[in-house]
Amino acid sequence: METPRKPHTGSHKARLNRDLVLNAALELVDAEGLAALTMRSLAQKLGCDPMSIYRYAKNRAALLDGVAETVMNELDVFPDDPDWQAQLRRNAHNVRFLALKHPHTVPLLVTRPLSIPLGLRPLGTLRPLEEILALLTRAGFTPADALHVYRAYYGFVYGHILNELQELVVDPEEKEAVLRLGLYRLPAKDFPNLRTLAPDLADYDGEAELDQGLDILLTGLAAQLLGDAGD
Repeated sequence: METPRKPHTGSHKARLNRDLVLNAALELVDAEGLAALTMRSLAQKLGCDPMSIYRYAKNRAALLDGVAETVMNELDVFPDDPDWQAQLRRNAHNVRFLALKHPHTVPLLVTRPLSIPLGLRPLGTLRPLEEILALLTRAGFTPADALHVYRAYYGFVYGHILNELQELVVDPEEKEAVLRLGLYRLPAKDFPNLRTLAPDLADYDGEAELDQGLDILLTGLAAQLLGDAGD
């Protein structure tokens, strides 16, 4: 008969590393939201002393930065691809996928950077900027124009994501659009347009809406690039 193994009594501290800590932090945020992420709650999840966490993040702000970097590390941009439009389209869908996969982290990616100067932001969150600038300059945009394109592009992508995350359905099983969205609570005389558009609001397709917007944006950027090349 095989002798049962004794439970492992070694310290979790020896097994910790930055990736493990940040992945656990992301799991906690995914499950319970940003407010739930503290050094103490993370330590409890990892089964270690809270002081152990400070080896990998000096404070909660640094921990939030690490979570943002962990999410952004899931993005891949290929600056050498000559089809810059395909790369931008692919990246936009990947950003949307990550936002839907980790909705509680969206404030870290979209709004929190507004309070942090560019050069002080986590390096991992700046990598997409560097890669897309490289992609666009290789495509023929001047460095300054590439920066303008980046701003317009991410302004659209993040705006779309924020809109899509607001498209909450009250009762997914309800067939009647007005009831499904809870629009029956709105006074009909004050919100006639919203009540009329209920079927379209209920049939919202985030992926299709993203592609439609990208078609318009990329067509305009391609025309700009051709016009600059003809000057």
